[in-house]
Amino acid sequence: MNILILGSGGREHALAWAVMQNPKCDKLIVAPGNAGIEMIADCAKIDIEDGGVVCSFAEENAIDFVIVGPEAPLAKGVADRLREAGILVFGPSAEAAKLEASKSFTKEICDAAKAPTAAYGHFHDAAAAKAYIRDQGAPIVVKADGLAAGKGVIVAMDEQSALDAIDDMFGGAFGGAGAEVVIEEFMEGEEASFFILCDGKTALPIGTAQDHKRVGEGDTGPNTGGMGAYSPAPVLTDAIAQKAMDEIIQPTIDEMARRGSPYQGVLYAGLMIKGGQPRLVEYNVRFGDPECQVLMMRLGAQAMDLMHAAAEERLEGVQVNWADDHAITVVMAANGYPGSYEKGSAIKGLDALPEDSSNMAFHAGTTIANGAITATGGRVLNVTARGASLQEARDRAYAMIDQIDWPEGFYRRDIGWRAL
Repeated sequence: MNILILGSGGREHALAWAVMQNPKCDKLIVAPGNAGIEMIADCAKIDIEDGGVVCSFAEENAIDFVIVGPEAPLAKGVADRLREAGILVFGPSAEAAKLEASKSFTKEICDAAKAPTAAYGHFHDAAAAKAYIRDQGAPIVVKADGLAAGKGVIVAMDEQSALDAIDDMFGGAFGGAGAEVVIEEFMEGEEASFFILCDGKTALPIGTAQDHKRVGEGDTGPNTGGMGAYSPAPVLTDAIAQKAMDEIIQPTIDEMARRGSPYQGVLYAGLMIKGGQPRLVEYNVRFGDPECQVLMMRLGAQAMDLMHAAAEERLEGVQVNWADDHAITVVMAANGYPGSYEKGSAIKGLDALPEDSSNMAFHAGTTIANGAITATGGRVLNVTARGASLQEARDRAYAMIDQIDWPEGFYRRDIGWRAL
C-alpha cells in the first residue's frame, strides 16, 4: 500500500515509524513532515488543511490510505473530502470531530449519552461567565470552546485567576477558539488517557497512558501540550477501563451514530479517576502528543493494521496484541516554552543514539538547515524508550538524553513519577 500521513510533529514521526515497520507499507509520504521523518519517509510540502489539495495530491501519488495526524485538518473536513473522493482515510468527519473542536458539543453529547462528566455552564459573553464563576467559586476550570492547540484550558485555583481567564479568552488570547467558553466544576482525582479505535459502530481499546501537562517538575508551572508520557497507566485498571467503555465510550459512539455522524478514527478520552469511578474530562479526535509516541513504541507494526481495520469498518473481532512491557517518552523543549522561545539552534549528538524497537528519538519541531538538525518548534524532541518495567524504560530514555548536546533546550527529569 502507498500511505500518506498528514502532520509534522512527534505524533506523526511515531506514526510513520510504526507504519514503516509493517510489510504492507510499500511507500510512505508524510506531509509536511520534519527533519526526523525525512530520514525514514518522503516528505511533501502541501496545505494539509485544504481538502481539495490533499485529495489531488493523494490521487496524483496513487495513495491507498491516508492517516490524519492533527485535529485541525479533521475539523476542517479533510477526511470528508477524501471519503467523497473514494480514498480510504483514518480520521473522523468534520461533524464527528466536533467532539474535540467544540467543548460545548461534547457536553451536549455526554448529556444525551448520560456519560459521567463535570457539571458545566456554556457562555457567549464575559459578564454572564464571570457571574457564574462568582456563584460557583474556585477551584474551577475555564475552557475555550474551540480548538486552541491544547492550550485553551485554565485550571483556576482561585476566583481571580478564573475571572482573568475569561478576560483573556473573550479578549482574543486564543483567537476564535475563545469566542465561547465552557466553565466546568473542578474534578478531583488522577487523570489518565484512554485510546479507543472506532469504525462507526465497534469500539476497540488500544491502550492507556499518562501525560505530564505542566512545564515544571512536580507538575508545577503553566500547562503545555505535554512534557512527557508513559504507558500503560497503572491508575486505569482493566476494571476501570471496562467501566469507561460501558458508561462513557460506547454510549458516545452510539449517540454519534444515532445522530447520523458515526465516529471513525481514534477517540482519545481524557479521564479523571477517583474511587474507582472514571469521569470524562475531554475528548480528542486524534492520537495524543506525546502519548502517541509511547503507544506506537508498544504497538509497533500492528498499529497500521489496526488503523486500516478501523478505516474499513471491520474492527469487530479484531484483537490488539500487547506485550507485557512499558514505554516512556520525555519531551525536550526549547528554552522559554510554553512562552516565547528562540528558533534555529543546532542539536548535536542525535546520530549516535540507538534506533530500534526499544529506543527512538522522535522529532517534533525540527528542520534541516545547512546540513544540521535545528530546533524550529516549542516541543522539539520526544526521547522514547521501552522496557520490561517502567523504571527500565525511564533509565533508557534519560540515558539517551544524556547523549544529546543541545544547551538551548530543557526537559523534565521526573517523567513517570506518579507510577514510580
